[in-house]
Amino acid sequence: MTRAISPRSRKVRVLATLGPASATPEMIATLFEAGADAFRINMSHGDQASKVGVIQAIRALEKKFGRPTTILADLQGPKLRVGRFADGRIMLEQGASFTLDRDATPGDATRVELPHREIFAAIEPGARLLLDDGKLVLRVVEHDDARIVTRVEVGGALSNNKGLNVPDVVVPMAALTDKDRSDLAFAIDEGVDWIALSFVQRPEDLAEARKLIAGKAALLAKIEKPAAIDRLEEIVEMCDGVMVARGDLGVELPPQSVPPLQKRIVETSRRLGRPVIVATQMLESMITSPSPTRAEVSDVATAIYDGADAIMLSAESAAGAWPVESVAMMNAIGEAVERDPMHGDRIRFTVTRPDPTTADALAEAAKNIALTVSAKAIICFTTSGSTARRVARERPSVPLLVLTPRVETARRLGLLWGTHAVHTRDVDSFEEMVAKAKRVALRQRIVEAGDRVIIMAGVPFRTPGSTNVIHVVRIVGDELKNYG
Repeated sequence: MTRAISPRSRKVRVLATLGPASATPEMIATLFEAGADAFRINMSHGDQASKVGVIQAIRALEKKFGRPTTILADLQGPKLRVGRFADGRIMLEQGASFTLDRDATPGDATRVELPHREIFAAIEPGARLLLDDGKLVLRVVEHDDARIVTRVEVGGALSNNKGLNVPDVVVPMAALTDKDRSDLAFAIDEGVDWIALSFVQRPEDLAEARKLIAGKAALLAKIEKPAAIDRLEEIVEMCDGVMVARGDLGVELPPQSVPPLQKRIVETSRRLGRPVIVATQMLESMITSPSPTRAEVSDVATAIYDGADAIMLSAESAAGAWPVESVAMMNAIGEAVERDPMHGDRIRFTVTRPDPTTADALAEAAKNIALTVSAKAIICFTTSGSTARRVARERPSVPLLVLTPRVETARRLGLLWGTHAVHTRDVDSFEEMVAKAKRVALRQRIVEAGDRVIIMAGVPFRTPGSTNVIHVVRIVGDELKNYG
């Protein structure tokens, strides 16, 4: 039985990662009620079979609450790792020489296999190699096609298959591994709404994923490599959304450089009209503690003040001891920040860059008209979701109610700031469109009798990207008569 709930008053979206602590149908529903708007499935962990039940549980949740719900599948990407050691673990001493080579023989304190031949050609003397999330630092002394000789700058323990980061060069690796291609095909078959591509370095990295997706999901670029910063605007223009993946970004760059980069990525994404997610370690202490640090609360608030579309929980909701409390805290921070009178001024400080089109001009006009006439909502009809994305980019001060005949579109819009999408039957006339907009707004409890609303659509109907009408109407209050 459907139990429809009112739209959230909070405009920033909460994206919760599901995992061992939260993947049951009961827990997913509890997270939704606590404030989760969308769910992330990390394809790095577990097999595909284990994801099927999770996806089915989210779709069952949609029916229960009558709200299209976003699912994001996050691909692992080309993760670099060293090989294995004869004793499982070694100690690297500062100043010692250490070689990475292509010999599969288990390593020791002088060498280890590096099973990524593309690095041998790309690396240069003086470049850094970071091991185990940056805990160990090697400096390249010399190299050839079969070995890289380094000097240990920061030593420590190194065990089997630890991760390797190469921050100083662009490694000519394929953006998708065989595992990624398999996981992407699985995710598309299961009907996920967004595909997140890891370790994007250049706009060309998005091409293969875009082709494989074939319009069946939206494509999100994770910005976590220094090389991506150099071509940020090109990458943002090539994708449908962006994630500020602060984990690996903070490994390959000095930690103090991450906050200004976060602001730059958010600003660029917003200016170009792409939804942007801020992620990683937002409430990290809540993995083990029922309450966050004050610094973590401030970190989440900063992302909201910057105008991020969504804020994300990783291990906090996937594997932590307090997943529900983590989501509830994210929700509470979002509500508190958005009550601040300064919030609206801050998020509208970013100057967007509308294209010289009728649709973009009307999206900007809708925001201004709503403010001038004190409208209570902007309602748009859309097939592809492009109208909603344009309006959300302008960060209107009123709720954005989106009506679409495509449930796939409604689901994809779940990561957009301030957007409440409703899957509904299409309309055949302008009069029917206005009547339906009023009814849905009343049913969703977004407006009441006497309120003005802004209605946007494209005429003729059923033509994606054709928004050319903006209409101001007043809610009478009797629009639900004879409609139950």
